[in-house]
Amino acid sequence: MNSVPSLRAAEPTPQPRMSTGIAGLDDILGGGLTPQRIYLVEGSPGAGKTTLGLQFLLDGAARGERGLYITLSETADELRAVAATHGWSLDALALFELAGDEALDIDAQQSVFHPSEVELAETTRNVMNEVDQVKPLRVVFDSLSEMRLLAQNPLRYRRQILALKQFFASRSCTVLLLDDKTSASDQHLHSIAHGVISLEQIAKEFGKERRRVNIIKMRGIRFRGGYHDYVLETGGITMFPRLVAAEHLRDFTPQTRPTGSTGLDQLLGGGLVSGTNTLVVGPSGIGKTTLSARCLLSALGRGEKASFYLFDEGLGTFFARNNALGMDLRPYADSGQLRLTHIDPAELSPGEFAQMLRDAVELHGVGFIAIDSLNAYLQAMPGEQYLVLQMHELLSYLNQQGVTTVLVLGQHGLIGEVRSDVDLSYLADTTVLLRFFESQGRLRRAITVIKSRTASHALTIHELQLGQEGVRIGAPLEGFEGVLSGLPSYHGSTPMMAMPPHASE
Repeated sequence: MNSVPSLRAAEPTPQPRMSTGIAGLDDILGGGLTPQRIYLVEGSPGAGKTTLGLQFLLDGAARGERGLYITLSETADELRAVAATHGWSLDALALFELAGDEALDIDAQQSVFHPSEVELAETTRNVMNEVDQVKPLRVVFDSLSEMRLLAQNPLRYRRQILALKQFFASRSCTVLLLDDKTSASDQHLHSIAHGVISLEQIAKEFGKERRRVNIIKMRGIRFRGGYHDYVLETGGITMFPRLVAAEHLRDFTPQTRPTGSTGLDQLLGGGLVSGTNTLVVGPSGIGKTTLSARCLLSALGRGEKASFYLFDEGLGTFFARNNALGMDLRPYADSGQLRLTHIDPAELSPGEFAQMLRDAVELHGVGFIAIDSLNAYLQAMPGEQYLVLQMHELLSYLNQQGVTTVLVLGQHGLIGEVRSDVDLSYLADTTVLLRFFESQGRLRRAITVIKSRTASHALTIHELQLGQEGVRIGAPLEGFEGVLSGLPSYHGSTPMMAMPPHASE
């Protein structure tokens, strides 16, 4: 009996990758670039194309690979000045400058042929001669906008790029072509290039500009799609791959841990569970941060490493207020067990913040994280829907790592109807609600747990007090009405707790 040949294709042999010199970009590309191919790096002026090209060449130089930077628009001195701002030396690279004095010599202009035809041919010939002389493995060509102007028509431009592509392929070069997007959409380049990396710079009405990268195309490589934030600072480009929680699964055993307040533990059904997140919701001044600090101090007392991210409050105020409530956190911060970070949302991208949390968990072994507050984090986002999506991935990641997470969400309004910037309650495993109420001419606080996915929690409402003794929770207040509607009133018989000598949030 004759055998039937299999129609299944053989598994492709994985090709070695070439690092881009940027760890985050290598991660997005699943390991780096395929060598001996031509890639297009496009972006508006200021997006960081030149810096990316220099990092690519310097990474090769560190590996013993010859690199050539071909510049049509900048001078070699300008490139060295850019490198110097990052603390780099370009001595190991070959710089070929086509914007020299000869290109500006009036006597060298042609009169018989159209100038663009002569200049384009001479430019291409000079580039090829330099490549044959240097014999580089890595090449950066900056920029294609000059070639486009010399060609003056799309057909001649495409033919010239194809000729360069074949030439570089015959010389086994890996090439980055830089383009500043002077043409609205150059699909000719996209079809010719093996891969297309798009850099964007987005100006905000207030605060630092946002930069993000998008891999439009990459043949033969499974890359992480979508937008990824990056920063351009002294030292070069740092990219933050978009967090995908499913890529970071980890086995752990959930444990219920006390909060340091017996009353709060009873409300929660035992305490906070590792691998879950707790959302503390309430108006300004109600005690959300203090409640989070109480849980934080309990984790530190057990020897856990913790990180507290403050968006709203200064570090000095945070330490002083908690110290007045009998919770001294400074020794833990001084020892390094507590990593306390103040964040300005106008200067931070969401991708950078997600990377900060990943580093805290993966590099520093942090097991407790508090974010205060989500309202300020929202201001770093372009829209509420993006906040929800990113926060979903972030919380899923922290849960899968076994981290205990506490989130603070402030609500607008002190009394009466209160509302939130965005509803994140469905993302939370546990939701703690705080409210002001009036009783016998005094302003008081109420606390209740309205949701818990991990424990059978109490459904009662209790009085909450903050003072020198820390967090105090009273007996159930039977007879409350209107707590969830925002206008609570108390008509029961449970006595109120005595007011502490000094109370503050």
